[in-house]
Amino acid sequence: MKTREEALAYGLSFPDTYQDAPFHDTNWQLVRVKESRKAFLWTYERNGYIHLNVKADPEWRDFWRSAYRSVIAGWHQNKEHWNTIILDGTVPDADIRRMIKESYEQITDSPSKRIYEAVKKIPRGRVATYGQVAELAGDKKMARAVGNALHRNPEPGVIPCHRVVNAKGQLSGEFAFGGVGAQAKLLEEEGIQVQNGKVDLEKYAIDVGKELL
Repeated sequence: MKTREEALAYGLSFPDTYQDAPFHDTNWQLVRVKESRKAFLWTYERNGYIHLNVKADPEWRDFWRSAYRSVIAGWHQNKEHWNTIILDGTVPDADIRRMIKESYEQITDSPSKRIYEAVKKIPRGRVATYGQVAELAGDKKMARAVGNALHRNPEPGVIPCHRVVNAKGQLSGEFAFGGVGAQAKLLEEEGIQVQNGKVDLEKYAIDVGKELL
């Protein structure tokens, strides 16, 4: 992907989107979501190349910047939340499309929000692994993002992150739950046995298939 037209066409392929030129300058062409009017794709020519500004999830922002020299901190936008893709031919089309798609999803639906909603589905007396939560949230590949999101749990009393363990049934880092032994105590209060810092997944893990029905 090297042209503005290709980028705009892909951006407009998502539901309920439209093209806009808000600055009365044809060099700036945006794609917005109709209902919110929020832009998820900014296109402009700079230094001889088409540039794309896309919103990036914090879990992936630095990954993309480190993976490609032509993915940099967002130009003229909040660098905590936006990346700039320089269409110089060095970034594979598949990854450009993925970053645009992730930007659209950031505007229309937060991955962290989906993770928190998935954790809320874990019933009292049961646990789920990071991978199971990722699957419930719609993407099996974001198990690492699950851990990062739960360590930033905005509502500890509402989002039961203490019910999430690793693939071996081991408890998570204690600092996320109020101190040493806090997660084990919370689980034991719900009737889950904890032995040597682990729970029996065969006995306590949720059935993701049933949760997805």
